[in-house]
Amino acid sequence: MPDPVIRLLESPEDMTLVEELQRAVWPGSETDIVPAHVFIAAIHNGGILIGAFIDDQLIGFVFGFPGIEFIPDGPRPKHCSHMMGIKPGQRDSGVGFALKRAQWQVVRKQGIDHITWTYDPLLSRNAYLNIAKLGAVCNTYRRSEYGDMRDGLNAGLPSDRFQVDWWVNTRRVERRLGKRARGPLKLDDFSQAELSPLYTPLISTSNLIRPPDGFSPLEGHLILAEVPTDFNVMRSEDFALAHDWRLFSREVFETAFKAGYLITDFIYENKRSFYVLSHGESTLQE
Repeated sequence: MPDPVIRLLESPEDMTLVEELQRAVWPGSETDIVPAHVFIAAIHNGGILIGAFIDDQLIGFVFGFPGIEFIPDGPRPKHCSHMMGIKPGQRDSGVGFALKRAQWQVVRKQGIDHITWTYDPLLSRNAYLNIAKLGAVCNTYRRSEYGDMRDGLNAGLPSDRFQVDWWVNTRRVERRLGKRARGPLKLDDFSQAELSPLYTPLISTSNLIRPPDGFSPLEGHLILAEVPTDFNVMRSEDFALAHDWRLFSREVFETAFKAGYLITDFIYENKRSFYVLSHGESTLQE
């Protein structure tokens, strides 16, 4: 596949293309489609909408807008990256990384150093992109962030989300996005003494992994939390099991974040998926 052409989307015609792509990415709920006039209002007021094209066909987009976060020193600006959609069939082609890299460049030119967005913590493909490849970190878990969602990808499960922090000027992020980007992390990169699994999933009768009854006490600088590798397949084959994973992972991550742990990496190896959590913030700049 040829490399996509990445460009800012600014015209009403561009917005119509994004409307149509949303219907392919999130089928089943027309009321959840962001209309063209909202995109136009946003980009005329500091928002950013970027598209990826192959042969003049829109195959992906990322959309965000300026926001405000409140810290002890008072309010400060950030960029809220609200949506990224990739056409089915193009999702493992590097388009998402290219779009986020373009977003990173434009936001830095606006003088903003912090981008946040949310994603489902059980979607391993998204976790690998956001945490491992882009260098975002996370210590915020939001229960039922969007209420009851009606689209074909989210209906029926609590819409729990991670909110990630992308500190765009850090060495950590610059190293992930540079020409000599870090390769995939492996379990063998750590010793058993360094990395402690919180739990070992069970295998269900349908050969899907099942959450255990509990998890170990949170100890050590680095801990490991395994999640399903293809949560969407699990949900379609065993909805009750997917719901069990939602509630179990909610308890794991809320407990870890409360104890001062921060998600700093993600490992995909031998068709298994693991979050790496670090105690404290010493790895933010790595």
